[in-house]
This record gives sequence, C-alpha cells and structure tokens, in this order.
Amino acid sequence: MSRATAVHLSVVTQKGLLMTRFPIDRLPVTLMFQDASGFKETYGGNQDWVLCEGQFLKPRGGPETKTIILFMHPSGTMNYLPMPIALAHAGIPVMTCGSRYPHNDSALIMEKVVVDLGRYVRHAKTVLGFDKVVLAGWSGGGSLSLFYQSQAEKPTISTTPAGDRVDLMGADLIPADGVMQLAAHVSRAITLSEWIDPAIMDELNPEKRDPTLDIYANDAPHRPPYSEDFQARYRAAQKARIGRITAEVRQRLEDFRKRGETNREHCFVVHGTMADLRWLDPTIDPNQRRPNWCYMGEPHVVNMSPAHLARFSSLRSWLSQWSEESRADGPRCASQIRVPALVIENLADDACTPSHAARIRDGFTQVTPTYHAIDGATHYYLGQPEKVAEAVGHIRTWMAQHGFD
Repeated sequence: MSRATAVHLSVVTQKGLLMTRFPIDRLPVTLMFQDASGFKETYGGNQDWVLCEGQFLKPRGGPETKTIILFMHPSGTMNYLPMPIALAHAGIPVMTCGSRYPHNDSALIMEKVVVDLGRYVRHAKTVLGFDKVVLAGWSGGGSLSLFYQSQAEKPTISTTPAGDRVDLMGADLIPADGVMQLAAHVSRAITLSEWIDPAIMDELNPEKRDPTLDIYANDAPHRPPYSEDFQARYRAAQKARIGRITAEVRQRLEDFRKRGETNREHCFVVHGTMADLRWLDPTIDPNQRRPNWCYMGEPHVVNMSPAHLARFSSLRSWLSQWSEESRADGPRCASQIRVPALVIENLADDACTPSHAARIRDGFTQVTPTYHAIDGATHYYLGQPEKVAEAVGHIRTWMAQHGFD
C-alpha cells in the first residue's frame, strides 16, 4: 500500500466526536550549531557547540498542510506525551523539540533555550518547508513559548540576568504564527515561589524548620482550611526565602568577579520545593483536583524528592530560571504578543491550578485569546483519552479559524 493511501482508523470519543486516527512516522531532528559560551555548562562535546535532539511526528495519509505545531519544554522531552501524539494522529504535523539541557536543568539558562527554540522554528520553515509554525506551550513550555515569541517579535535581550552575553537581538529569531497555552503554568520562577517550603530556615540544614510554618509536621499548628491571615503570612515567607537565596547568589557572583574569576560557578541544593498550601487545602484556587495530591504524587514526599523543581542549581541558572529576576514570565511576555493565541485549561489539573490559566489569559493585551476548559482533565491526561480528544478538537477548530491548515 502506498503512503498516499495508508490505512487510517476512525474512532468515536465519549463526547461523540468522530476523529480520524492517522498512523505517524517518527523522524529524528538533530540540530548542531555554534553558540559561544564563557565555559562549558552541558556534559560532552566542545565548548562552543550545541546539540539539540527532537522528533518530527509526521502523519501518514493525512491532509496536506503547511502548518506544523512545535512543542518544547525547557528541560523535558515531550516525544511520548499524550497531547503531541494525539495531534499527530489527528493528521497535524508535530515537532517535539529538546533543548541543550535534556533531563537536567541544573545549569539551564532560559535565554539560551530561546536560542534553541529559534533553531527549531527556522528548521521547520527553511528545511522542512512549512509556511506556518504554531508554538504549543504545555506545562513548563508555556512561559518558554511566550518568552520566545515576545523576543522574536521585538528582541530586547543581550545578556542573561547574571550579566553573561546572550544576544537575542542578534539571534535572528523567526516569530511563530500562533501560540497555544495547554495546561500551562505562568513561569518556572513564579511557580517555584508558590511551591517552595518557607519553613526551612537554613539552606544547609533543611531539618532546621520554623514550626509555625511547617505544614507537613505531625503537630502542625495550622490545618486546612487555612485562614486568610495564615495564607498571607505563608506566602510572604515563601517570597522571602526566594529573596534570600537570590541575594546569596548575587553575592557569590560578585565575590568571584572581584577576584577576577569571571567564569567561576557554584552549584547548590534547594531543599523543600513542593509545599504549596493548595495541595493540602483544595478550597484555595479551587478546581476538580484530588486533595492531598499533586502531579508528582504525595506533596510531602515530593517536597524533598531528588527529582523536583530547582533541587540542584548553579548560580547563573538560579537567576535565569528560578529567581524573581527571571525574564521568562508568561503573563508579562504575553502582553507583548500580537499573533493568535489559544488557552486550554484542564479543570482537574494537579500542577497548574486555575489562577495560572487566568493570569495567562489576562496577560494577553494585544490580542484576545480563545479559551476552553476541559472538564475533569488532569495535568498529564493519563488514562483520559477522551479528554485528550476533546482538547484536540478545540485545537483543530482554532487552527482552522486562523488559517493554520
């Protein structure tokens, strides 16, 4: 059977939607390019060479289209997540893009990830021949896609927050033609500031804790539902801890520079990064999420897990990725964007609570984003094929309305 007449299947979702399911080919996308750096920050290879690896999910036998959707997360790989696979099976070309920091964000610089994403956009248009590119910002890719698009439309950045050179004005970034925010959070930095454990008093000794702020202690003095006064005090303590870490980072970098050690780094551990009151008290920023649970499991276990947000960081990465100085602020970047936008909120999301979608929506001031909510959908859509199909249906409609076909 020829590729043009490849067999496809029609499936009916629980919503009664008829959707054609096309087989897909997974084609490797390997980008290698030079990007000057003061020192080597990723393992392997020569100092000024960057390697990025992704996949082109190419539908077989689908309708001809000149639009491709690009998914990118700052450090995760999205090749096998439900949403990009479902979109490709629906006949829409998809590229899942890996940054130069795959599965390791300890030294990640957000401005450099923007450079990486720019290479994929250029590859999609100049090598693969697509006329239009739509950025799909899922989860942590949400603020990244908005950061990229704001700089592609009007580049302003020539250095990282640490002062190292990264010339986005000279990177010749190609603006995308549309942006989608799919179960996205506002930014890595803002999210960390809302999840970090304010009870930790000593960064070198996480067992030294303020008992009045320790929500996981067996004898915790404050219990759900939390009072407004406690919420305000807790939130202020979270911001204060972030500020203390940033001040220490700034001081170390300044001390290094005074000694003439321009490229000196220091790596450190950030303990306790999943202590958001919302996971224990579902009346705060309420949705359909499961109480005492988050997208990675039991919050008190995730809080000290080796795999959670910002657990290991360098000085420069902290400033660029996790601190209040990070430029990858989704709502702020959204305010500069002039292309069509779509926001999809999952109403049982156990990572991105409703205020995230609301802040992103409100951030768009140059355009009015299309908005849809998926009832009962969790962050990863695991075991929810009908919810994925519903989201794909909204995406396809939005794309058709804006000429992305």
